[in-house]
Amino acid sequence: MEFIFWLCIGLIGFSYIAFPLVLILATKLFGKKNSKRNITEITEWPEVAVVIAAFNEEQDIKQRVENLLEQDYPADKITYYIGSDGSTDKTNEILSEFTDSRLNAQLFEVNRGKASVLNNLIELVEQPVIIFSDANTHFESDAIKRLVAHFEDDKVGAVCGELNLFNSGGNDNKDSTYWRYEQFLKDKEGQLDALLGANGAIYAIRSHLYTPIPANTVVDDFLIVMNVAKAKYRIIYDKEALAHEEIAPSIAEESKRRIRIGTGNYQAFTRLYWALNPLIGWRFFSYFSHKVLRWFTPHLMIIVLMSNVILIGDTLYNTALLIQIIAYFVAIWGQRMSDKGMAIPSSVALLTFFVSMNFALLQGFYRFAFKNVKGTWQRTSR
Repeated sequence: MEFIFWLCIGLIGFSYIAFPLVLILATKLFGKKNSKRNITEITEWPEVAVVIAAFNEEQDIKQRVENLLEQDYPADKITYYIGSDGSTDKTNEILSEFTDSRLNAQLFEVNRGKASVLNNLIELVEQPVIIFSDANTHFESDAIKRLVAHFEDDKVGAVCGELNLFNSGGNDNKDSTYWRYEQFLKDKEGQLDALLGANGAIYAIRSHLYTPIPANTVVDDFLIVMNVAKAKYRIIYDKEALAHEEIAPSIAEESKRRIRIGTGNYQAFTRLYWALNPLIGWRFFSYFSHKVLRWFTPHLMIIVLMSNVILIGDTLYNTALLIQIIAYFVAIWGQRMSDKGMAIPSSVALLTFFVSMNFALLQGFYRFAFKNVKGTWQRTSR
Protein backbone atom coordinates (compact mmCIF):
# COMPACT_ATOMS: atom_id res chain seq x y z
CA MET A 1 0.00 0.00 0.00
CA GLU A 2 2.93 2.34 0.72
CA PHE A 3 4.16 1.74 -2.82
CA ILE A 4 0.79 2.72 -4.28
CA PHE A 5 0.61 5.82 -2.06
CA TRP A 6 4.03 7.10 -3.11
CA LEU A 7 3.62 6.04 -6.74
CA CYS A 8 0.46 8.12 -7.12
CA ILE A 9 2.05 11.12 -5.42
CA GLY A 10 5.07 10.68 -7.67
CA LEU A 11 2.96 10.59 -10.83
CA ILE A 12 1.10 13.77 -9.85
CA GLY A 13 4.34 15.50 -8.91
CA PHE A 14 6.00 14.40 -12.11
CA SER A 15 3.22 15.79 -14.29
CA TYR A 16 3.01 19.20 -12.61
CA ILE A 17 6.59 19.76 -11.40
CA ALA A 18 9.16 17.36 -12.87
CA PHE A 19 7.77 17.32 -16.41
CA PRO A 20 8.26 21.10 -16.93
CA LEU A 21 11.83 20.74 -15.64
CA VAL A 22 12.50 17.86 -18.03
CA LEU A 23 11.08 20.00 -20.86
CA ILE A 24 13.44 22.85 -20.00
CA LEU A 25 16.44 20.50 -20.08
CA ALA A 26 15.25 18.72 -23.23
CA THR A 27 14.76 21.94 -25.17
CA LYS A 28 18.25 23.09 -24.20
CA LEU A 29 19.73 19.84 -25.48
CA PHE A 30 17.44 18.93 -28.39
CA GLY A 31 15.09 21.83 -28.95
CA LYS A 32 14.80 23.74 -32.18
CA LYS A 33 13.41 27.26 -32.19
CA ASN A 34 11.02 28.10 -34.98
CA SER A 35 12.59 30.01 -37.82
CA LYS A 36 10.79 33.34 -38.01
CA ARG A 37 10.26 35.30 -41.14
CA ASN A 38 9.58 39.02 -41.12
CA ILE A 39 5.98 39.22 -42.32
CA THR A 40 6.65 42.63 -43.85
CA GLU A 41 8.96 40.93 -46.35
CA ILE A 42 6.25 38.58 -47.65
CA THR A 43 4.58 39.98 -50.75
CA GLU A 44 2.50 37.02 -51.91
CA TRP A 45 0.00 35.63 -49.42
CA PRO A 46 -2.08 32.46 -49.95
CA GLU A 47 -5.84 32.45 -49.84
CA VAL A 48 -7.17 31.61 -46.39
CA ALA A 49 -10.48 30.75 -44.78
CA VAL A 50 -11.41 31.75 -41.25
CA VAL A 51 -13.89 29.29 -39.75
CA ILE A 52 -16.00 29.94 -36.65
CA ALA A 53 -18.91 27.96 -35.24
CA ALA A 54 -21.24 29.98 -33.01
CA PHE A 55 -24.26 29.43 -30.83
CA ASN A 56 -26.19 32.21 -29.06
CA GLU A 57 -23.33 34.69 -29.27
CA GLU A 58 -25.33 37.93 -29.51
CA GLN A 59 -23.09 39.55 -26.89
CA ASP A 60 -19.87 38.98 -28.83
CA ILE A 61 -20.56 38.20 -32.48
CA LYS A 62 -20.71 41.80 -33.77
CA GLN A 63 -17.37 42.72 -32.21
CA ARG A 64 -15.88 39.42 -33.39
CA VAL A 65 -16.84 39.99 -37.02
CA GLU A 66 -15.67 43.60 -36.92
CA ASN A 67 -12.36 42.45 -35.48
CA LEU A 68 -11.94 39.90 -38.29
CA LEU A 69 -12.83 42.39 -41.03
CA GLU A 70 -10.12 44.71 -39.68
CA GLN A 71 -7.39 42.08 -40.01
CA ASP A 72 -4.22 43.16 -41.81
CA TYR A 73 -4.51 40.56 -44.57
CA PRO A 74 -5.14 41.09 -48.30
CA ALA A 75 -8.91 41.53 -48.63
CA ASP A 76 -9.07 39.52 -51.84
CA LYS A 77 -7.31 36.56 -50.22
CA ILE A 78 -9.51 35.97 -47.17
CA THR A 79 -13.01 34.61 -46.59
CA TYR A 80 -14.80 34.33 -43.26
CA TYR A 81 -17.09 31.34 -42.79
CA ILE A 82 -19.27 31.70 -39.70
CA GLY A 83 -21.88 29.09 -38.88
CA SER A 84 -24.68 29.85 -36.44
CA ASP A 85 -25.82 26.53 -35.04
CA GLY A 86 -29.55 27.02 -34.55
CA SER A 87 -29.05 30.12 -32.38
CA THR A 88 -32.19 31.27 -30.58
CA ASP A 89 -31.02 34.77 -29.68
CA LYS A 90 -30.08 37.66 -32.01
CA THR A 91 -26.93 36.04 -33.41
CA ASN A 92 -28.49 35.35 -36.82
CA GLU A 93 -29.97 38.84 -37.02
CA ILE A 94 -26.61 40.45 -36.25
CA LEU A 95 -24.78 38.32 -38.80
CA SER A 96 -27.36 39.17 -41.45
CA GLU A 97 -26.68 42.88 -41.00
CA PHE A 98 -23.13 42.57 -42.36
CA THR A 99 -22.84 43.17 -46.12
CA ASP A 100 -19.10 42.62 -46.57
CA SER A 101 -18.56 40.14 -49.41
CA ARG A 102 -15.80 38.41 -47.45
CA LEU A 103 -18.32 37.16 -44.89
CA ASN A 104 -20.05 33.87 -45.65
CA ALA A 105 -22.60 33.33 -42.87
CA GLN A 106 -24.36 29.98 -42.69
CA LEU A 107 -27.47 30.18 -40.51
CA PHE A 108 -28.38 26.62 -39.60
CA GLU A 109 -31.91 26.12 -38.34
CA VAL A 110 -31.26 23.10 -36.11
CA ASN A 111 -28.78 22.97 -33.26
CA ARG A 112 -26.53 19.95 -33.91
CA GLY A 113 -23.27 20.86 -32.18
CA LYS A 114 -19.96 22.51 -32.99
CA ALA A 115 -18.37 19.48 -34.67
CA SER A 116 -21.21 19.20 -37.19
CA VAL A 117 -21.03 22.91 -37.97
CA LEU A 118 -17.27 22.77 -38.50
CA ASN A 119 -17.62 19.78 -40.82
CA ASN A 120 -20.28 21.60 -42.85
CA LEU A 121 -18.33 24.86 -43.05
CA ILE A 122 -15.13 23.18 -44.15
CA GLU A 123 -17.00 21.45 -46.98
CA LEU A 124 -17.43 24.98 -48.38
CA VAL A 125 -13.76 25.91 -48.01
CA GLU A 126 -11.66 26.01 -51.17
CA GLN A 127 -8.72 27.92 -49.69
CA PRO A 128 -5.50 25.98 -48.87
CA VAL A 129 -5.24 27.28 -45.29
CA ILE A 130 -7.93 27.32 -42.59
CA ILE A 131 -7.82 29.56 -39.52
CA PHE A 132 -9.98 28.39 -36.61
CA SER A 133 -11.25 30.66 -33.86
CA ASP A 134 -14.11 31.31 -31.43
CA ALA A 135 -16.88 33.87 -31.38
CA ASN A 136 -15.67 35.54 -28.17
CA THR A 137 -12.01 35.94 -29.18
CA HIS A 138 -10.19 39.08 -30.31
CA PHE A 139 -7.26 38.84 -32.77
CA GLU A 140 -4.37 41.25 -32.95
CA SER A 141 -4.36 42.85 -36.41
CA ASP A 142 -1.38 40.79 -37.66
CA ALA A 143 -2.42 37.48 -36.07
CA ILE A 144 -3.52 35.77 -39.29
CA LYS A 145 -0.39 36.82 -41.18
CA ARG A 146 1.80 35.43 -38.41
CA LEU A 147 -0.02 32.10 -38.49
CA VAL A 148 0.01 31.80 -42.27
CA ALA A 149 3.69 32.75 -42.68
CA HIS A 150 4.76 29.37 -41.27
CA PHE A 151 3.09 27.46 -44.09
CA GLU A 152 5.89 28.46 -46.44
CA ASP A 153 7.55 25.39 -44.93
CA ASP A 154 5.93 22.36 -46.59
CA LYS A 155 6.56 20.25 -43.49
CA VAL A 156 4.36 22.46 -41.31
CA GLY A 157 0.81 21.16 -41.03
CA ALA A 158 -0.60 23.29 -38.22
CA VAL A 159 0.23 26.47 -36.33
CA CYS A 160 -1.04 27.37 -32.88
CA GLY A 161 -1.12 31.00 -31.82
CA GLU A 162 -0.97 32.33 -28.29
CA LEU A 163 -4.17 33.05 -26.39
CA ASN A 164 -3.87 35.67 -23.66
CA LEU A 165 -6.53 35.44 -20.97
CA PHE A 166 -7.39 38.64 -19.15
CA ASN A 167 -9.31 39.19 -15.94
CA SER A 168 -11.34 42.38 -16.25
CA GLY A 169 -13.30 41.89 -13.05
CA GLY A 170 -10.51 41.10 -10.60
CA ASN A 171 -12.25 37.85 -9.58
CA ASP A 172 -10.67 34.84 -7.90
CA ASN A 173 -10.61 32.60 -10.96
CA LYS A 174 -6.93 31.67 -11.42
CA ASP A 175 -7.40 30.26 -14.91
CA SER A 176 -5.21 33.03 -16.34
CA THR A 177 -2.37 32.04 -13.96
CA TYR A 178 -2.71 28.38 -14.86
CA TRP A 179 -2.93 29.29 -18.55
CA ARG A 180 0.42 31.10 -18.41
CA TYR A 181 1.89 27.88 -17.04
CA GLU A 182 0.28 26.00 -19.93
CA GLN A 183 1.65 28.53 -22.44
CA PHE A 184 5.14 27.89 -21.12
CA LEU A 185 4.70 24.15 -21.66
CA LYS A 186 3.31 24.66 -25.17
CA ASP A 187 6.28 26.79 -26.13
CA LYS A 188 8.75 24.16 -24.94
CA GLU A 189 6.81 21.31 -26.55
CA GLY A 190 6.77 23.23 -29.81
CA GLN A 191 10.56 23.40 -29.79
CA LEU A 192 10.67 19.59 -29.51
CA ASP A 193 8.03 19.07 -32.24
CA ALA A 194 5.86 17.58 -29.52
CA LEU A 195 3.05 20.11 -29.39
CA LEU A 196 -0.31 18.58 -28.48
CA GLY A 197 -3.40 19.97 -30.13
CA ALA A 198 -4.16 23.66 -30.06
CA ASN A 199 -6.38 26.11 -28.26
CA GLY A 200 -9.57 26.66 -30.22
CA ALA A 201 -9.27 30.45 -30.09
CA ILE A 202 -6.42 30.75 -32.59
CA TYR A 203 -4.87 28.04 -34.75
CA ALA A 204 -4.46 27.17 -38.42
CA ILE A 205 -4.07 24.00 -40.50
CA ARG A 206 -3.58 23.05 -44.13
CA SER A 207 -7.05 22.41 -45.55
CA HIS A 208 -6.20 19.02 -47.03
CA LEU A 209 -5.19 17.77 -43.59
CA TYR A 210 -8.61 18.31 -42.08
CA THR A 211 -10.25 15.05 -41.14
CA PRO A 212 -14.02 15.27 -40.52
CA ILE A 213 -14.64 14.75 -36.82
CA PRO A 214 -17.46 12.70 -35.24
CA ALA A 215 -20.59 14.72 -34.49
CA ASN A 216 -20.30 14.17 -30.73
CA THR A 217 -16.71 15.46 -30.52
CA VAL A 218 -16.26 17.80 -27.54
CA VAL A 219 -12.63 18.98 -27.75
CA ASP A 220 -12.57 19.55 -31.50
CA ASP A 221 -9.44 21.73 -31.51
CA PHE A 222 -7.36 19.06 -29.77
CA LEU A 223 -8.54 16.24 -32.01
CA ILE A 224 -8.20 18.21 -35.27
CA VAL A 225 -4.57 19.13 -34.62
CA MET A 226 -3.62 15.72 -33.23
CA ASN A 227 -4.87 14.27 -36.50
CA VAL A 228 -2.41 16.59 -38.26
CA ALA A 229 0.37 15.27 -36.02
CA LYS A 230 -0.69 11.71 -36.83
CA ALA A 231 -0.13 12.55 -40.52
CA LYS A 232 3.48 13.35 -39.51
CA TYR A 233 3.39 17.09 -40.16
CA ARG A 234 5.01 19.58 -37.83
CA ILE A 235 2.92 21.63 -35.42
CA ILE A 236 4.29 25.10 -34.68
CA TYR A 237 3.65 27.29 -31.66
CA ASP A 238 3.94 31.02 -32.42
CA LYS A 239 3.84 33.31 -29.40
CA GLU A 240 3.58 36.38 -31.60
CA ALA A 241 0.30 35.34 -33.22
CA LEU A 242 -1.84 36.83 -30.49
CA ALA A 243 -5.48 36.50 -29.51
CA HIS A 244 -7.25 37.70 -26.38
CA GLU A 245 -10.15 36.31 -24.38
CA GLU A 246 -11.71 37.09 -21.02
CA ILE A 247 -11.62 34.40 -18.36
CA ALA A 248 -14.78 33.03 -16.81
CA PRO A 249 -16.13 35.39 -14.10
CA SER A 250 -15.75 32.92 -11.24
CA ILE A 251 -14.25 29.60 -10.22
CA ALA A 252 -17.75 28.10 -10.40
CA GLU A 253 -18.18 29.25 -14.01
CA GLU A 254 -14.73 27.97 -14.86
CA SER A 255 -15.67 24.60 -13.37
CA LYS A 256 -18.58 24.27 -15.82
CA ARG A 257 -16.15 24.73 -18.69
CA ARG A 258 -13.71 22.26 -17.14
CA ILE A 259 -16.41 19.60 -16.79
CA ARG A 260 -17.21 19.89 -20.48
CA ILE A 261 -13.53 19.82 -21.44
CA GLY A 262 -12.92 16.94 -19.05
CA THR A 263 -15.64 14.91 -20.76
CA GLY A 264 -13.99 15.68 -24.08
CA ASN A 265 -10.53 14.77 -22.81
CA TYR A 266 -11.55 11.23 -21.89
CA GLN A 267 -13.39 10.95 -25.18
CA ALA A 268 -10.23 12.04 -27.02
CA PHE A 269 -8.17 9.53 -25.01
CA THR A 270 -10.18 6.69 -26.53
CA ARG A 271 -9.57 8.08 -30.03
CA LEU A 272 -5.83 8.70 -29.70
CA TYR A 273 -4.34 5.39 -28.65
CA TRP A 274 -1.74 5.85 -31.40
CA ALA A 275 -0.22 8.68 -29.35
CA LEU A 276 0.68 6.21 -26.57
CA ASN A 277 3.31 4.62 -28.80
CA PRO A 278 6.80 5.35 -27.36
CA LEU A 279 8.24 5.03 -30.87
CA ILE A 280 6.83 8.43 -31.84
CA GLY A 281 9.36 10.03 -29.50
CA TRP A 282 8.88 13.33 -27.75
CA ARG A 283 5.22 13.58 -28.68
CA PHE A 284 4.51 10.36 -26.77
CA PHE A 285 6.45 11.66 -23.77
CA SER A 286 4.61 14.97 -23.89
CA TYR A 287 1.20 13.37 -24.40
CA PHE A 288 1.61 10.93 -21.52
CA SER A 289 3.16 13.43 -19.11
CA HIS A 290 1.22 16.57 -19.98
CA LYS A 291 -2.17 15.15 -20.90
CA VAL A 292 -2.79 11.57 -19.77
CA LEU A 293 -1.36 12.02 -16.27
CA ARG A 294 -3.26 15.32 -15.87
CA TRP A 295 -6.53 13.73 -17.00
CA PHE A 296 -6.15 10.97 -14.42
CA THR A 297 -4.84 13.18 -11.60
CA PRO A 298 -8.25 13.23 -9.83
CA HIS A 299 -8.24 9.44 -9.81
CA LEU A 300 -4.70 9.46 -8.43
CA MET A 301 -5.74 11.97 -5.74
CA ILE A 302 -8.54 9.64 -4.62
CA ILE A 303 -6.14 6.69 -4.47
CA VAL A 304 -3.68 8.77 -2.43
CA LEU A 305 -6.40 9.68 0.06
CA MET A 306 -7.77 6.12 0.36
CA SER A 307 -4.35 4.50 0.68
CA ASN A 308 -3.38 7.14 3.25
CA VAL A 309 -6.40 6.20 5.38
CA ILE A 310 -5.28 2.56 5.29
CA LEU A 311 -1.74 3.59 6.34
CA ILE A 312 -2.90 5.49 9.45
CA GLY A 313 -0.80 4.67 12.52
CA ASP A 314 2.57 6.01 11.45
CA THR A 315 3.45 9.64 12.24
CA LEU A 316 4.42 10.34 8.63
CA TYR A 317 1.15 9.04 7.22
CA ASN A 318 -0.93 10.63 9.98
CA THR A 319 0.63 13.98 9.09
CA ALA A 320 0.11 13.41 5.36
CA LEU A 321 -3.58 12.64 5.93
CA LEU A 322 -4.02 15.73 8.11
CA ILE A 323 -2.44 17.91 5.41
CA GLN A 324 -4.79 16.48 2.79
CA ILE A 325 -7.88 17.00 4.94
CA ILE A 326 -6.91 20.60 5.74
CA ALA A 327 -6.14 21.31 2.07
CA TYR A 328 -9.53 20.01 0.93
CA PHE A 329 -11.40 21.96 3.63
CA VAL A 330 -9.53 25.13 2.68
CA ALA A 331 -10.39 24.54 -0.99
CA ILE A 332 -14.08 24.03 -0.12
CA TRP A 333 -14.06 27.21 1.96
CA GLY A 334 -12.37 29.10 -0.88
CA GLN A 335 -14.99 27.83 -3.34
CA ARG A 336 -17.84 28.97 -1.11
CA MET A 337 -16.31 32.40 -0.57
CA SER A 338 -15.71 32.78 -4.29
CA ASP A 339 -19.31 31.77 -5.04
CA LYS A 340 -20.46 34.55 -2.71
CA GLY A 341 -18.28 37.05 -4.57
CA MET A 342 -15.90 37.49 -1.63
CA ALA A 343 -12.15 37.95 -2.13
CA ILE A 344 -9.85 35.17 -0.94
CA PRO A 345 -6.05 35.10 -0.58
CA SER A 346 -4.17 34.31 -3.78
CA SER A 347 -2.65 31.13 -2.33
CA VAL A 348 -6.10 29.89 -1.32
CA ALA A 349 -7.45 30.82 -4.75
CA LEU A 350 -4.75 28.73 -6.44
CA LEU A 351 -5.45 25.74 -4.16
CA THR A 352 -9.18 26.15 -4.75
CA PHE A 353 -8.65 26.33 -8.50
CA PHE A 354 -6.50 23.18 -8.48
CA VAL A 355 -8.99 21.15 -6.45
CA SER A 356 -11.94 22.56 -8.39
CA MET A 357 -10.23 21.77 -11.69
CA ASN A 358 -9.65 18.16 -10.73
CA PHE A 359 -13.13 17.75 -9.29
CA ALA A 360 -14.48 19.05 -12.60
CA LEU A 361 -12.32 16.51 -14.42
CA LEU A 362 -13.76 13.77 -12.23
CA GLN A 363 -17.27 14.92 -13.10
CA GLY A 364 -16.26 14.95 -16.75
CA PHE A 365 -15.05 11.37 -16.42
CA TYR A 366 -18.39 10.34 -14.90
CA ARG A 367 -20.28 11.97 -17.76
CA PHE A 368 -18.06 10.29 -20.34
CA ALA A 369 -18.29 6.87 -18.68
CA PHE A 370 -21.97 6.80 -17.79
CA LYS A 371 -23.80 9.33 -19.97
CA ASN A 372 -24.37 9.56 -23.67
CA VAL A 373 -21.88 12.21 -24.82
CA LYS A 374 -23.45 14.57 -27.33
CA GLY A 375 -21.87 17.31 -29.38
CA THR A 376 -24.65 19.85 -28.78
CA TRP A 377 -23.63 23.12 -27.18
CA GLN A 378 -23.30 23.78 -23.49
CA ARG A 379 -22.52 27.46 -23.54
CA THR A 380 -20.22 28.76 -20.81
CA SER A 381 -18.80 32.18 -20.02
CA ARG A 382 -15.54 31.27 -21.74
